[in-house]
Amino acid sequence: MRPHGSPKELEHRRVRAISLLHEGYQPVDVATMLGVDRRSVRRWKAAHHKKGEQGIRAKQASGRPSKLDPKDLRRLEKALLRGSKKAGFPTDLWTCPRVAQLIHALFGVRYHVDHIGRILHALGWTPQRPERRAIERDEARIKQWIIADWPRIKKKLPN
Repeated sequence: MRPHGSPKELEHRRVRAISLLHEGYQPVDVATMLGVDRRSVRRWKAAHHKKGEQGIRAKQASGRPSKLDPKDLRRLEKALLRGSKKAGFPTDLWTCPRVAQLIHALFGVRYHVDHIGRILHALGWTPQRPERRAIERDEARIKQWIIADWPRIKKKLPN
């Protein structure tokens, strides 16, 4: 299980452990001070002994690199902000399948629909549902009803 904290925080903890070991503390004591397993401290000590500071540095997160670079993501966001009607869809509602089609049209890259949500989240977009409103809705009449009729028919609270 991955420990809690950012890569920099975890690196800082490893550096702190090494400095405590250099001060003369035993790995068991260092583990207690830092709230980690003694085996972790011994593993960090061995990595530091073998590779020096580089052995305890934070490493880049593994995983497949994105098919879209930051420039492509900015271009995608601009296209999303223009709206889905401008992109050729019948309604102005973005869905994951539509965004996947847009990405394929703009960049020639195919993403599975389930992955589109991650891309949108990374761009700071959140899933939202449009409010459903009747086409016949008359906002002026609704306001007038709230001002004139609602107070008249609203139940009065007993004292």
